[in-house]
Amino acid sequence: MHVTLLQTDLSWHNSVANRAALEERIFSLPEPTDLIVLPEMFTTGFTMDASNVAEPPNLTTFRWLKQMAAQTGAVVTGSYVVHEAGNYFNRLIWMQPDGQFDSYDKRHLFRMAGEDKVYTSGPRRIIKEWKGWRICPLICYDLRFPVWSRNRQNNSTDFAYDLLLYVANWPAARRTAWNTLLQARAIENLSYVVGVNRVGVDDNGNTYTGDSALIDFKGDVVYRHSDTEAIYQQTLSIDALRSFREKFPANLDADEFALHL
Repeated sequence: MHVTLLQTDLSWHNSVANRAALEERIFSLPEPTDLIVLPEMFTTGFTMDASNVAEPPNLTTFRWLKQMAAQTGAVVTGSYVVHEAGNYFNRLIWMQPDGQFDSYDKRHLFRMAGEDKVYTSGPRRIIKEWKGWRICPLICYDLRFPVWSRNRQNNSTDFAYDLLLYVANWPAARRTAWNTLLQARAIENLSYVVGVNRVGVDDNGNTYTGDSALIDFKGDVVYRHSDTEAIYQQTLSIDALRSFREKFPANLDADEFALHL
């Protein structure tokens, strides 16, 4: 699996400028890729002004994602603000090159910024299969909640996913938590973990240092980049992952419990 992480600055509430900037980076990728990961709320920055920036489902940004996926032959994923059935969602779209897609609405809403007062929480997690990999995409604050990220399939000892993704607008003030928890999620779930965060300063005065990262299944940092925009591409090994899981099957000793939604 060849993955691409796009760490970018974002123009505040300017979806046209953000899509244009991301499109330029996508079309200038040095190598072909299977998966392109964008930040959280990549069209606007992390905003509570949902009524002024939200899009209906399947409209402008959705169509742009569909175009990017078709033209690159890769899955393109990231979140933006969607208005549907009277509610606002911080919604991640998983867009495949053939136009098939799925969506994930952020489960854990960041109450310290009032996100829980503006947006509606999602009820389900998604696991997507792509190029022989099982991939679980989540959003920002979800990173703090290990139960929601847990790598279990149908209450068995089987693995639900091979790659865990987090798209984020995670501020510099809490970068230690971001860096630490990405490694923790990889270690406890015996999985590759990718976190893609933004850089720059938003109109609320929040500074973002990026720290987008690729962590392997042992918790080792394969890549981390701070402070500036960056494009990173890497090929992940499913054979190495499976070999490590066979040698170190900690999942067989995991505690049993059920998550009641």
